[in-house]
Amino acid sequence: MNHAIVPTTESRGFRSVRESGISRPERFALGEALREQVPYERLGNWSASSARFDPIALIAMSHVGRVHDLVGIRVARMATTPYGFLRGSAAVMAADVASLPSTGIHPVICGDAHLGNFGFYRSPEGAQVIDLNDFDEAHPGAWEWDLRRLVASVWVAGRENSYSEQACAASARSCVVEYAAEVGQLATEPLLARSFNRLDVSRLKDSVKQKGLRREIKRAVKDARKRTSDRVLPKLTGDIDGHRRIIAEPPITTSVDEAESAALGAGLDDYLGTLAPHWRRVVAGYTLEDVAHRVVGVGSVGLRAYVVLLVGSSPDDVLFLQLKEARRSVLARFVHGDDAWHQHQGQRVVEYQQALQTVSDPLLGWTTIDGRDYYVRQFRNMKGTVPLNAIREEALSDYAGIVGRLLAKGHARTSGASMIAGYLGDGESAGDALARFARLYADQTEADWAALVAAAKAGKLPISDDAYMSSAFRPG
Repeated sequence: MNHAIVPTTESRGFRSVRESGISRPERFALGEALREQVPYERLGNWSASSARFDPIALIAMSHVGRVHDLVGIRVARMATTPYGFLRGSAAVMAADVASLPSTGIHPVICGDAHLGNFGFYRSPEGAQVIDLNDFDEAHPGAWEWDLRRLVASVWVAGRENSYSEQACAASARSCVVEYAAEVGQLATEPLLARSFNRLDVSRLKDSVKQKGLRREIKRAVKDARKRTSDRVLPKLTGDIDGHRRIIAEPPITTSVDEAESAALGAGLDDYLGTLAPHWRRVVAGYTLEDVAHRVVGVGSVGLRAYVVLLVGSSPDDVLFLQLKEARRSVLARFVHGDDAWHQHQGQRVVEYQQALQTVSDPLLGWTTIDGRDYYVRQFRNMKGTVPLNAIREEALSDYAGIVGRLLAKGHARTSGASMIAGYLGDGESAGDALARFARLYADQTEADWAALVAAAKAGKLPISDDAYMSSAFRPG
């Protein structure tokens, strides 16, 4: 791994002119000079060496500490398709990309930047925005790691929809070129100004060329607007002995016993202390009515996750919160070795989400329950995504460009934008190289998926029936 420069991603206080030292043009020049150390063509190489971590062993290792009875569901969701495998195998790809050439520029990165992890949600002032929307693996790391995962997911998703290899290549290149354009533009802006850059849904149509894609985005936005606490109340709950209760639907939604419920209640009390004062008062005005364990996503299955029903001063004034167990990022070992660095993994998720998103859920917070770290967020917050099987072949390049810009926006908010921009230039040559990598890694993903299916059939990994994931394109 080539780490030439590692900009700091943690603020230690104000810097003097003498300490800051390097001007923006000089940073750009440093990035440009990195092309000699890490030529673009090296970005396009991939082959599974003999030293590669065994992907099935890595997946089995990731099951340690999860709820045993749910591991079979996780494997089933990963086994649906190669894209389902990609969604659940962030640990596998982290190990792979960390072994590849890197410029050594380390902003805060998502760590799991696949196509399905971009979507809509509601901003604190009620506007609907689109941005990165999953941060379980967020961590300082090489910007290339995120971009490699994103372009690989573009190619795998394109194949899943039976698109031509030419369309997949064009889409991967579009993703990189638009990433370069966005980071280049933001690198010229003041640090404070770039922190306000965001893409509201109301402006999204201006970024979309394909009429069919505009139609699918409009439909997805409309569906996302229905995903609020009050709209989901009759779907998730029922009246039991005069009390509103979350309906159990094993194995996806299961009840918790009194001891677990009490521990969760105490954890939520501690969570309040991590909120800003106004939002602390708002949430404290609700009463805990019920809590249940609820399986979510693909990669997260088996980690402890709960949905909590809170009731305000009237029966229709409800708020659903979600608590998700947070473990060490899959990137951490490749940045810090065995050192933990982050004392609370829930806090890590929250703070890096706020670093990467222009606006975030105001109810984001963290807590500890029975010795495990959790982060807390709204369960229904107008969240949604464009189903990948609804994106036509001619529109995939358009959408890949949009998410490429969103990824660049997140990276540019933290560190290294000028050097990344200097290295990438117009993105055309890097786009060709990373498109080649995306094709090769799509082949690898399909081979790894086949190995997972074979291991499950041989009884080496548990697998269970899971009708929920009839398609790997469903949002998680």
